[in-house]
Amino acid sequence: MHLLQIPPNFPLPVSRIPTIEGFLAPKAPFLFPTSTQLATTRGHEWFARLSNAQPRQGLRSIITRATPARAGASVVSADMAKKDVLKALSQIIDPDFGTDIVSCGFVKDLTFDETLKEVSFRLELTTPACPIKDMFEQKANEVVAALPWVKKVNVKMSAQPAKPVFAGELPKGLQSISNIIAVSSCKGGVGKSTIAVNLAYTLAGMGARVGIFDADVYGPSLPTMVSPENRLLEMNPETRTILPAEYLGVKLVSFGFTGQGRAIMRGPMVSGVINQLLTTAEWGELDYLIIDMPPGTGDIQLTLCQVAPLTAAVIVTTPQKLAFIDVAKGVRMFSKLKVPCVAVVENMCYFDADGKRYYPFGKGSGTQVVQQFGIPHLFDLPIRSTLSASGDSGTPEVVADPQGDVAKIFQDLGVCVVQQCAKIRQQVSTAVSYDKSIKAIRVKVPDSDDEFLLHPATVRRNDRSAQSVDEWTGEQKIQYGDVPEDIEPEDIRPMGNYAVSITWPDGFNQIAPYDQLETLERLVDVPEPTVAKVNAS
Repeated sequence: MHLLQIPPNFPLPVSRIPTIEGFLAPKAPFLFPTSTQLATTRGHEWFARLSNAQPRQGLRSIITRATPARAGASVVSADMAKKDVLKALSQIIDPDFGTDIVSCGFVKDLTFDETLKEVSFRLELTTPACPIKDMFEQKANEVVAALPWVKKVNVKMSAQPAKPVFAGELPKGLQSISNIIAVSSCKGGVGKSTIAVNLAYTLAGMGARVGIFDADVYGPSLPTMVSPENRLLEMNPETRTILPAEYLGVKLVSFGFTGQGRAIMRGPMVSGVINQLLTTAEWGELDYLIIDMPPGTGDIQLTLCQVAPLTAAVIVTTPQKLAFIDVAKGVRMFSKLKVPCVAVVENMCYFDADGKRYYPFGKGSGTQVVQQFGIPHLFDLPIRSTLSASGDSGTPEVVADPQGDVAKIFQDLGVCVVQQCAKIRQQVSTAVSYDKSIKAIRVKVPDSDDEFLLHPATVRRNDRSAQSVDEWTGEQKIQYGDVPEDIEPEDIRPMGNYAVSITWPDGFNQIAPYDQLETLERLVDVPEPTVAKVNAS
């Protein structure tokens, strides 16, 4: 058994890999459904239609085109086996990243048993809730099994460990959480808690590890909407940390579980309580932490946005114009804090009766939010007595009726959240990097198509922290000549959705906001990078 080491970012464009005799690569890579297709047709339905399409251009056509011509080939070297397998897997394209799964780094632990002609590998996806993970597994099995010398394929599916993409000193309780999602409306009574709870249990049903944080101290809703066996939060006497309650595998923290009822206290005290509940809870490893935000845009909301590195926000509204006015304030708050809003849920939109659809509160508020602020996805929830009743009974609607129409809408919302979070993490993690071959910092700000280059010395000289600029006089402490022209960063890491942390050789840690990087003088005349030769062996 030979362990085949896959180099990171192994370059596998089909046109650049030497043709292997007998293996005819397909003319086009296999494309999985996009988030829009999944949200409108559901992944399995899309897949079924693809398989039954005429002419067949899906799974079976690729296998047909890959029919081996290397008849009688009995001896395959480990190197040739690696190239064959990676080339076959590079046909599979991740729909959100637009890159094949080999370049994405999904293929791990590739081994080849020469005696049994058996190939084994692991596909490590970005999240266990990936809506097309079954398609990835099936397609990986098929393209590798189509190789002429392969008799058996073993594919194991896994997900990356839960960890935030952001650098910096996070509170211990938040250090093993991959994505933190705020569900917000900035207006009370629009069904925000209903959306938060049902979204959380939808993600859990998709295979993710999920927690819910009820941030409304004045009127906590979580104790009514779920029914954990233990309804009181406990404290670990050794670590002085809070042990969350749990219901159907989802971890729960709410002021309502402290035995204090509803809080009667001033704003600064509330902010302190929320901070303590959120950061000292033993959340453990979570793929998604859903924060049910309280109404408004004041101290509590700002505290949450500053303490927790929010990945994204889901906005909840109702059809009335009055709801839109308050929701718009919330969207602007998230925009200033560089938190992307990935979806709008318009609650209590309509009801169906006598074969007709009625809109008792009018319509257009959700569409107006989408159009005015450019939020990409809109989901309409109907008026259903069961949705309200399930919240009062302590069993979320998606748990009580997982096959119902409401559950399907939440499933589409869950798919949207999973895919948008994966895209955001990918964009943030690659937004700023150092290209050693041309000695320049590459910058591509998230949600921008503009990529530009900066000289490292220029970035270092334009630091605006107190170590470089006098806070009282504005006088520059660091002089032009203090920074050598050939300085190179030692490390660059994301700092939320708004900045990167750059470590320099002198030990200085610079926080560089994207907005500032976009204003710096850019490099124009840059030598072509030296392309390193890839050693196929």
